[in-house]
Amino acid sequence: MKVLVVGSGGREHAIAWKLAQSPKVEKVFCAPGNGGTAEVAQNVPIPADDFAALVQFVKEEGIDLTVVGPEAPLLDGIVDFFRQRGLAIFGPTAMAAKIEGSKSFAKCLMKRYGVPTANYESFIDYQSALAYVREQGAPIVIKADGLAAGKGVVVARTLQEAEQALFQIMQAGEFGLAGNRVVVEEYMEGEELTLLSFVDGETVKPMITVQDHKAVFDGDKGPNTGGMGTYAPVPHVSNELVNQIVETIVKPMAKGMKQEGIPFTGVLYTGLMLTASGPKVVEFNARFGDPEAQVVLPLLETDLVDVLLASVQGELAHVDVKWKRESAVCVVMASAGYPGHYEKGALISGLEHMPGKTVIFHAGTKRTDAGLVTNGGRVLGVTGLGEQLSEARETAYAAVRQICFEGAHYRTDIGEKALRRQR
Repeated sequence: MKVLVVGSGGREHAIAWKLAQSPKVEKVFCAPGNGGTAEVAQNVPIPADDFAALVQFVKEEGIDLTVVGPEAPLLDGIVDFFRQRGLAIFGPTAMAAKIEGSKSFAKCLMKRYGVPTANYESFIDYQSALAYVREQGAPIVIKADGLAAGKGVVVARTLQEAEQALFQIMQAGEFGLAGNRVVVEEYMEGEELTLLSFVDGETVKPMITVQDHKAVFDGDKGPNTGGMGTYAPVPHVSNELVNQIVETIVKPMAKGMKQEGIPFTGVLYTGLMLTASGPKVVEFNARFGDPEAQVVLPLLETDLVDVLLASVQGELAHVDVKWKRESAVCVVMASAGYPGHYEKGALISGLEHMPGKTVIFHAGTKRTDAGLVTNGGRVLGVTGLGEQLSEARETAYAAVRQICFEGAHYRTDIGEKALRRQR
């Protein structure tokens, strides 16, 4: 069969890479793709938001399944557009994707179906939000309601930080229309955890646990990014805790969305805080995480095509999703200045001879006559695999040290928290 992956980042490279390994897949296409997807798929110069051109390509090429990576086309209704034309596509409808596109919408659903999360209020008026923040005090969490590429959340430790965040989001328009409404949440104490799940209506198949590192600098310091690295599975999270999260959070949410008439089909990303009173939801996303996909997919033993097709056909319940008994660590190498302003076009070298169990996922790269160059804020996701977390981590960092481009920066503590716990 032929498969089309929509998107151009590290997550899409990971999806295309995994699909290309399936004996059932004859060819993978990626639209528009990047410098890395070109190694495992045929890049097609169609933007992810040009639905008509994508449909035309799918029909002309005889594509059997389309897989959508990024959130923006999902919210803009790419799944609805394809389904109306009788084309197989993996991902949630625009209304179901709103669970990511509007934090206040997600919060209302959680409240209605008893899904544990932080107390909150949402505001469209700046002065009202400011008064509420001053009344609540710090620490407090300020979130732009809409899509902000993973950067629209500020954990304010002081009242001054909270006020500044509100001003930047609602008055200065740092995140555009995404900041027309804000959600102000109570600060939750605990450890963060991500659980991705394949979902098909009410059927939930959880993946292995992941821990992301959002802040740009070591020790979780500095502004939030789209993600500076991740590892899986999380060794100190028990199967019992995963079952608890599935039964009290993921399944009730999936069931609730079906009752609302917006059944979710796709990957449901559940961002969690493990608090003293149990796991609570930080956020839901409507697709594979990035860079979570870069550690989860290398550890998936079941053919990804089987899982995606079953989901699309409403038969996910009949698929046994299995995982390798290994660990994976992904370290993101970013451009100088990221998550703020950064330059593009720096030449990348050192990718030729990688250590044994290493996979390099390209996020922001482009192939030119001069060679491979940077073309984004997050440039590469360097994934190391190993029987133990420590081994996977050593492999990833050994590879990172071999790769060079001007201004490259990365965190040196991905997975360190888990290893400290083990020690």
